[in-house]
Amino acid sequence: MLIRKPSDIKESEITPEHVYRSRRQFLRLGAAGTVGAIAGGAVWLRGGGGQPAFAQEQLPNVVKSPLSTSAEPNSFEQLTTYNNFYEFGTGKEDPSENAHALTVEPWTVKVDGLVGKPADYSIDDLIKPSRLEERIYRLRCVEAWSAVVPWVGVPLAAVLNRIEPDSRANYVAFTTLYRPSEMRGQRSSVLEWPYVEGLRMDEAMHPLTILAVGMYGRSLPNQNGAPIRLVVPWKYGFKSIKSIVGISLVEDEPPTSWNIANAREYGFYSNVNPEVDHPRWSQATERPLGGFFKNKPTQMFNGYADQVAHLYEGMDLRKYY
Repeated sequence: MLIRKPSDIKESEITPEHVYRSRRQFLRLGAAGTVGAIAGGAVWLRGGGGQPAFAQEQLPNVVKSPLSTSAEPNSFEQLTTYNNFYEFGTGKEDPSENAHALTVEPWTVKVDGLVGKPADYSIDDLIKPSRLEERIYRLRCVEAWSAVVPWVGVPLAAVLNRIEPDSRANYVAFTTLYRPSEMRGQRSSVLEWPYVEGLRMDEAMHPLTILAVGMYGRSLPNQNGAPIRLVVPWKYGFKSIKSIVGISLVEDEPPTSWNIANAREYGFYSNVNPEVDHPRWSQATERPLGGFFKNKPTQMFNGYADQVAHLYEGMDLRKYY
């Protein structure tokens, strides 16, 4: 599938600075955003008829992370027009065309389970005590395409430590927003809704695992998981659950959406492993986003083996896929 390129943005289409800075999250000015562009220091998603749809807020005090890959990130246009987000449709362009309908403000995340501080947290309350970092991570999808994304977020471990995990907590379970009136894909039966995911506690506490609230130094576009999502760079992309409204610490392995849908093809761990094929295609090579050929060798744990392989010592990774 070809990536659509944005046309030049006319000066008359650029919203004044005082407008896009007036709100914390996305300001809606028009219809669905389908194309991204960067102009005059503002990041835009353009809607129907070429009109600006909304602008992303610049995130303050973002610091570079030493954990970033040295790879060149994909363009903003590529990362916002080719997405997997079934809540807005199963096509790669569906999220960019339909996600404008999602209301991301106000937003709360319900924290419960085996924690000392259960509560309904605003995003600010959940992440504000932690320093925002830019993490440039490789993302690999099970369909064998990959991208490099400049995420902005905080270590999940910092958030978990603040909510005081109980010693009995072995896993972290996550839940996506369920709002079919705004997330049109949830009106279909392609998956059981709401979308759910989970990590083992040591995976969740690993420094590479983050809760992302932005990309390219600005707040997340809706189609990329606004306003808050998980990023686990050594796993296939569907593990990085989007638009999170629930975090629960539990004792037993939690259910996960794609495992519920097809356990043969999608295991709980879903670590990137070139030696374990998807039942319908090889995972030994991948196609970089924006490229035409699936000819790049897949790296074990998506290139993060030195950092995370020890988490799975002694495990049969063909059985625990």
